[in-house]
Amino acid sequence: MKNEKNAPHTKSAENARKKRSKVPLLAVLPVTVTSLVIGLPFVVGDHPLRWRAGSLAPALVLHGSPAKKGGGPDGTVLANGSGTAPQASGTAADAGAPTGPALKVDKPWKPGMPEWGVQIFWEDTKEHGDAYVEKQARVQADYLVGLKANAVSVSFPFYTEGRTSTKLAAGRGTPTPEHLDTVLRVFHEAGLRTTVRPTLDEAALIPPEGWRGNIKPTDKTAWFASYEALLGPYLDVAQRRQAATFVIGTELNSMEGHPGWKDLITQAEKRFKGEVSYDANWDNYVNGRIAVPVTRLGVDAYFPVKAADDASVDELVAGWNTWLDKKSKEALPRIVLSEAGISAMDGAYQAPGDFYTKRRVNPAVQANWYKAVCEVVRERKMAGVYWWSVSFGADPKAAPQEHDSRLNFAGRPDSEREIRACFGSDYPGPGTAGAH
Repeated sequence: MKNEKNAPHTKSAENARKKRSKVPLLAVLPVTVTSLVIGLPFVVGDHPLRWRAGSLAPALVLHGSPAKKGGGPDGTVLANGSGTAPQASGTAADAGAPTGPALKVDKPWKPGMPEWGVQIFWEDTKEHGDAYVEKQARVQADYLVGLKANAVSVSFPFYTEGRTSTKLAAGRGTPTPEHLDTVLRVFHEAGLRTTVRPTLDEAALIPPEGWRGNIKPTDKTAWFASYEALLGPYLDVAQRRQAATFVIGTELNSMEGHPGWKDLITQAEKRFKGEVSYDANWDNYVNGRIAVPVTRLGVDAYFPVKAADDASVDELVAGWNTWLDKKSKEALPRIVLSEAGISAMDGAYQAPGDFYTKRRVNPAVQANWYKAVCEVVRERKMAGVYWWSVSFGADPKAAPQEHDSRLNFAGRPDSEREIRACFGSDYPGPGTAGAH
């Protein structure tokens, strides 16, 4: 969810959550509560907020901010309109490398084991040299190992010129293949299972009407050709650095079902011998078949649950299962939660992908949600979960500040405790059986 995601991502906003989130159960809430707690996020987006590299300040990347002059593939303007990432508390300096020996995963992932992971959102800049990238990758690797993670997904933006454009390109924020090579190497050395996840930035799509899920390129054949050319160098790096998974698309609802996917995936599999996957938006997943011919499906999971802030973990689990039962009441061993998360604030259960609103900080809301989601993963025998998210440029050990996104879990002790408990559990994993 986060350009929208961005907005929900920045993972960001809950935008045409009409377009991405059909939530009839919310209609039963009193009008006042619905308007104040849910109305705004559903106007702006469906995904968690992502943060700009080098800053904890939320920026509309996935379901982003309106395009500004000078934006676009060759020099996309940041959400603050500046073109340079703002400095903020919690960011890591360029100087100095982590001290002490590099940490390594105790039990490296193997097929059949659960993927206990985190989404790293990375917006690279020309100001960040090779030394900075390697140092910061080490900072994040050490943090993930400390959380008992065995997997990491590296999400980064690419750009388009508008909702009907047929052109896709790297731009400000897109890491070079060489920098991606460095990051994957460091994560691999730490024993982490790696996923590469390019994600269409939404800044030029003019939210809330435009988001990555409703693009309408005038020539879809040309769009797929442009996409193939863009992805090629990153597929090569993923192959060279033995990444486990390459995500061929994220939340591209309007493009699902197009025959162009078949050739794109065929060409991708010639360059990358790992697993090619697709990450679907949660509402599309529960409401129908995701027509993208991949071997594995991820779900960006921001299921709204009608529950009070003091709801029990059992209530939250039941709320999740109500949504998943729309798809299947059985185990889901081939499904991985490619994104899961929630803001640490009052009222977040009803709109977990709300990344714009900042109500009173409530760490228990986030921690209990994490505990519940982990229980759902185990009960449904899912392939694993990736929490959204940690900014590549941030210091993950710094306590979140009042101006930071509530979605941030790094530096929140209660949430980190639940993540460690989840990742350190004795859940054997999905094995090799099942479908859905």
